[in-house]
Amino acid sequence: MSKEQQRYLKKIKIRKYFVILVQVIIVIGFLALWEFLANKNIINTFVFSKPSEIWETILGLIAQNNLFNHILTTLKEVLIAFVLGILLGFIIAIILYEIPILAEIVDPFLTMINSLPKVALGPLIIIIAGANTKSIIVMALLINLIVSIITIYNGFVNVDDKKMKLIKSFGATKAQILTHLVIPSSYKTIISSLKLNISMSLIGVIMGEFLVSKEGIGYLIIYGTQVFNLSLVMAGILILIIISYILYKIIIFIESKLIKKF
Repeated sequence: MSKEQQRYLKKIKIRKYFVILVQVIIVIGFLALWEFLANKNIINTFVFSKPSEIWETILGLIAQNNLFNHILTTLKEVLIAFVLGILLGFIIAIILYEIPILAEIVDPFLTMINSLPKVALGPLIIIIAGANTKSIIVMALLINLIVSIITIYNGFVNVDDKKMKLIKSFGATKAQILTHLVIPSSYKTIISSLKLNISMSLIGVIMGEFLVSKEGIGYLIIYGTQVFNLSLVMAGILILIIISYILYKIIIFIESKLIKKF
């Protein structure tokens, strides 16, 4: 490796560490300012709580052996909704790609369903699926599935025309075109779909837990609201932020592996 390459790699590494350092400083600074304003009664601690009280609430949940059970419940529901959403979205996107006339027929319906506030369907979902985990999964699927279908399908139809003509000139079958060109060429779109799907799944699960759950982070938040324990509400929100960050980092890791492969 030349000295220029070494300097370039070192520069990238320094930039990466600098970004992480600034992010940590921003988080610590925000928490310190929040605590300071709360202690000086500049902000209403009944509404916004403060970091020290939120931390004590989290420690209390851990001491009661409740926290990890709620986290695992939410994670399980998110992962089920995420996997189902990606698999169904991928399969349906392939079907729409292979049958263009079907894609034209369902396009306006996908748009309408996607724009529909899913929480409005909550009572209907509960009646059909019952007041249980199934309703939460269905709610999350309603939110993430359409986005996955639209995103992945758009990636398929926007494959380079020149590459498409080239592979067809070699007499490739539809299956070969799909597996050797369309899907590999759409990996960035698929990764984008994964990022959207994981966030949409989390949103859908929390909405579902607001409606029917007796466990999970969404349940903690809604329960805290009902008993006016805003520290519990803020603790739930903080835990959700951490969970979403971890899930996002997992998707980024998958993306890095796919970049090396393709």
